[in-house]
Amino acid sequence: MAQISAKLVKELRTQSGAGMMDCKKALIENDGDTTKAMEWLRQKGIASAGKKQSRVAAEGLVDSYIHTGGRIGVLVEVNCETDFVARGDQFKELVRDIAMQIAACPNVEYISVEDIPETVAAKEKEIEMGRDDLAGKPDKIKEKIVEGRIGKRLKELSLLDQPFIKDQSITVAELVTNTVAKLGENIQVRRFYRFVLGEGIEKEETNFADEVAAQTGQK
Repeated sequence: MAQISAKLVKELRTQSGAGMMDCKKALIENDGDTTKAMEWLRQKGIASAGKKQSRVAAEGLVDSYIHTGGRIGVLVEVNCETDFVARGDQFKELVRDIAMQIAACPNVEYISVEDIPETVAAKEKEIEMGRDDLAGKPDKIKEKIVEGRIGKRLKELSLLDQPFIKDQSITVAELVTNTVAKLGENIQVRRFYRFVLGEGIEKEETNFADEVAAQTGQK
């Protein structure tokens, strides 16, 4: 596998307008050949999608999803550029799928890794550095292991990094990018709220044996 430098990724990003991770993946898939990597991005619809990310997306939809049984509910806002696209079936399906994705992912708290506060990442690092299995390891090795674990943990908190529930071969970010390529507009997941029935309420713990005894007058 060819060594992919940050400079090469940056150059491809400038040419294509695609995201850093997409550019890096394209270069890896094509052994560092920028021309082939550019073709790869165009075939995936990512190059054109990347260029649209700078355009203002102020239209869109706020949609809801209530899971069977009414114990989990989601509100999500997804933006696009025009009301015409917002009213289309493809966009509505995307918003619905994203709402269902949020309902299915209890660990997700942020839209992307970039949205996660530094304080959260610092706390995760503090926890990982104190793990028993790292005791006695050299600092450089410990840092490398912790960096990998934190990266994985932060992705668990990010909506866009989740495998899409209807097609595990792509992430939610790739789902959005694919829809951008189809509809020709910038699309952004702006915010979401996840509701779990009873969450945050302190429930009184009752001993079952004591409860039965109280009901039968034995206590």
